[in-house]
Amino acid sequence: MEYKDDYIETLNPIIKEYFNILAPEGIPSFLYDYIYTKEMQRIGKISITCGTKYTKLFHHKFDFTNLEHSIGVALIIWNFTKDKKQTLSGLFHDIATPTFKHCIDFMNGDHQKQESTEELTTKIIKDSKEIMSLLNRDGIKLEEVDNYKLYPIADNETPKLSSDRLEYTFTNGLFFNSKDIWTLEDIKKIYNDIAVLKNEEGIDELGFKTPKIAEEFITGCRKIWPFWIDNDDVISMQFIADVVSRMSEEGYITKKDLYTLNEDEVINRIKNCKDTHVSECFRKFENTETIYESDEKPTHDCYYVSIQSKRRYNIPLVQTMQGTKRINEVSELARNTINDYLQFKPKKYAAFDFKF
Repeated sequence: MEYKDDYIETLNPIIKEYFNILAPEGIPSFLYDYIYTKEMQRIGKISITCGTKYTKLFHHKFDFTNLEHSIGVALIIWNFTKDKKQTLSGLFHDIATPTFKHCIDFMNGDHQKQESTEELTTKIIKDSKEIMSLLNRDGIKLEEVDNYKLYPIADNETPKLSSDRLEYTFTNGLFFNSKDIWTLEDIKKIYNDIAVLKNEEGIDELGFKTPKIAEEFITGCRKIWPFWIDNDDVISMQFIADVVSRMSEEGYITKKDLYTLNEDEVINRIKNCKDTHVSECFRKFENTETIYESDEKPTHDCYYVSIQSKRRYNIPLVQTMQGTKRINEVSELARNTINDYLQFKPKKYAAFDFKF
């Protein structure tokens, strides 16, 4: 099939090279048709940064979309399973993602699990004539691809290693906040050491062939993990959630808009909102370069939050002479690195220097 707008060819060269690492044989041909459906292309206009790219608090090297993340997850699954159903479940796992991604989970009060928007996955796939036609063509049932939690290689509980968790860890290390955490060569070295192992429950799980590479992975991860619970990340996501919530309450935006408009279109509505307090505060947010942090509640008039966000981390399996173990069981370096992160606590309160 030929595509009028070849999305893959327009990708950042770094992303294309990264995809080649995940799937050395290339993107499987059957996957292209699904990638180019309207529903999947929609999430190509949603940044995986959950709105943090819209403030000067962060300086990402390049943008990475939710579609690119989903393709990455699918390629990892395909590389290790060669199973179409599992691969498509990974591709579809974020198909129900709204504009600003996990910020909407924050709006829904789901700071910890960040899964509140996933319930629409089945409906979106079922309502897509394109996707359902492709599934019928490939002899695949809806219920075999609408829940990636069915497949442990695709998804599992923290701190196990899954394709989803591996993918966003890799890419956050590549682009997040201009930090030199690892290069494409580092990722290739780590990825080539990964294999499907049996965990403590006898269930398939991604793990490492050698402890040394697993240690290198954990060392890199330790630089990434704090980003996801740091106060600058949490306050940015909650602020966007509160902006969208207020606009929704005042009738300037609807829940449906979050699934039909892209982020630029939603931001345009925010900046041109008739509620000038909303638009003015968003512009202040865009230009914010620092936040106030303290274990004491702010006493001055400002926008502040006190939130414990989802703590994401990995304790991967590794092959040893004594059998399959968790890396923290066989490596003091990994154990200390993981424990150091688990003991890390941001300040209790975070604040902007403006009121909302």
